Amino acid sequence: MKRKVAGIVFIIGSLYYILAEAISAAHFNASFIDTYIFHTISELGIPNAESPLFWLMNSAFIFIGLILIFGNFYRFGDYITKNKAVFYALSLITGIGVIIVGLIHGGNPLMSGYHTLGAVMAILGGNVLLVLISRSMDEFEVFQQITLILGVFGLIVFWIMFFSMENIYMPVLERLSVYTLIIWSFLTGVYLIRD
Repeated sequence: MKRKVAGIVFIIGSLYYILAEAISAAHFNASFIDTYIFHTISELGIPNAESPLFWLMNSAFIFIGLILIFGNFYRFGDYITKNKAVFYALSLITGIGVIIVGLIHGGNPLMSGYHTLGAVMAILGGNVLLVLISRSMDEFEVFQQITLILGVFGLIVFWIMFFSMENIYMPVLERLSVYTLIIWSFLTGVYLIRD
């Protein structure tokens, strides 16, 4: 029962995030495609006229952060047989990082440092977490292999983004490094339900 509850929660969280971002992007002060290509996810969460549904995007950050912590501690941690302490620590770092991004928006110069810290905790921490998970379970089957691919891909894209912040396509790199965790959350939900 715990397995199915955690699985459903992971799936709901990942789908809520994708839908919330898409709806927020559709109401952003730019075309839908331009928003995804030229505007960062964080811009969707800044409370101003550019993003009238900023509260929806921020709720998605907070929701996915809470779900990651809940799912990993409530059930998925039972599948981790090695590096448990590091797994739980990284789960907290990643989840709290995403929540910080949702609570402290990047448009406030006095608080933007905290927002950036939260983003690094979420993106870097999240993709390191995926690599760790893939190597900390008993088996190295399809789920673990996909988890490893997502984590390595996310880390590579994160570092490319980190060293090319002025690139006009930086928002695309940001999304690619974030979506690895969202995709993993959905796949983990399916994995838990079917296991």
